[in-house]
Amino acid sequence: MNNRRFVRTAGWLALPCLVAAGVLAWYVTRQPPSPLEQAPPVDAALISRGEYVARLSDCVACHSLPGKTPFAGGLEMATPLGAIHATNITPDREHGIGTYSLADFDRAVRHGVAPGGRRLYPAMPYPSYVKLSDDDVRALYAFFMKGVQPASEPNIPSDIPWPLNLRWPIALWNGVFAPSEPYAAKPEQDALWNRGAYIVQGPGHCGSCHTPRGLAFNEKALDESGKPYLAGALLDGWYAPSLRQDPNTGLGRWTEAQIVQFLKTGRNQHAVVYGSMTEAFNNSTQFMADEDLAAIARYLKSLPGDPQRDGTPWQYQTASANSGPGAHTYATRCASCHGLDGKGQPEWMPPLAGATSALAKESASAINITLNGSQRVVVAGVPDAYRMPAFREQLSDQEIAEVLSYVRSTWGNAGGAVDAQAVGKLRGHTDPASSSPIILHMR
Repeated sequence: MNNRRFVRTAGWLALPCLVAAGVLAWYVTRQPPSPLEQAPPVDAALISRGEYVARLSDCVACHSLPGKTPFAGGLEMATPLGAIHATNITPDREHGIGTYSLADFDRAVRHGVAPGGRRLYPAMPYPSYVKLSDDDVRALYAFFMKGVQPASEPNIPSDIPWPLNLRWPIALWNGVFAPSEPYAAKPEQDALWNRGAYIVQGPGHCGSCHTPRGLAFNEKALDESGKPYLAGALLDGWYAPSLRQDPNTGLGRWTEAQIVQFLKTGRNQHAVVYGSMTEAFNNSTQFMADEDLAAIARYLKSLPGDPQRDGTPWQYQTASANSGPGAHTYATRCASCHGLDGKGQPEWMPPLAGATSALAKESASAINITLNGSQRVVVAGVPDAYRMPAFREQLSDQEIAEVLSYVRSTWGNAGGAVDAQAVGKLRGHTDPASSSPIILHMR
């Protein structure tokens, strides 16, 4: 009697477990529906528009390497779980996306699902690309299929060990953290603001670097409705600053015109592009239409800062006489470009007085660029004559810590002291910046 009761009870318990397992198996392998089943006729205008969308989306940043065919993949990206490599997205039928239908392409770009239901790692910024319009996805597909040279370049497997390399849990991650609908215009805002919001949130995927992430490596907010959105984040040894109206660590002191100038020319009176932003400028923002840059500036200027986080707005203070080791290193190594007064030579040598890297609590950017220098900035095909040199061979960890502590506590800067151990840690995990940046000439 007891045995029969046990079997009956076990049977009733097994049934919901089997149902749950079946639902889970369906959910993690399903292919999301795509509204783009029929590819439109391809003409030169559509390919050209797709090329522009690829510029907006900065596809080259991850999918191209120096000396390789554009979009042939191979870039190694470090993650907390292990290294992954960007894939070949040329129209090669064996190694690339040459067999993708428009619907396949749409699912991969906007939902992170490759043909057959294989989940893409969210290093591919599909939580942002999901906001792309149907028309932009169609144009992007036309460009990659007809405007890109096929490359027979095999993809490099990821180095993530089993079982962490299982991809089905990504479907659950997507269900919690990834949106599923394209950008919807806000009727209370004008067309310029909405265009800027579309670019920043969608193809520009600015939040991928500039928004802090949670414990599940998710962006803490995906649009202006969340206070952390574009509030600054540490990523790959750089601190991507706030793009909100924070007067110290963000864009509070920048005008809309200065934001446009920075994105168009790579510099303004406040700063020069460096770190990861150099690649974004070299291959993306400088190619954007003036009206799109104006739209981005309008949207970013609408994002309020956080006085609690940012503190008292910075004001310049004349430096007092200082004979410490950091001051001496600054005078002998840095002042010829950045000035003894820290004001630089705008708009060529950026000021360090009031610089975000000298005001942010996070010191990674200041350490990284001092150790490794800056990549070459290329404007309209012309390399910049001025480049921050690498000091990793010239200065010790202690000397770099001292000079950065001086910079971050002088002229009204209040970023705080830098520890030599933090310098040593970044020295071991970073490399000198290349003087030969990736510059993609698409066609």
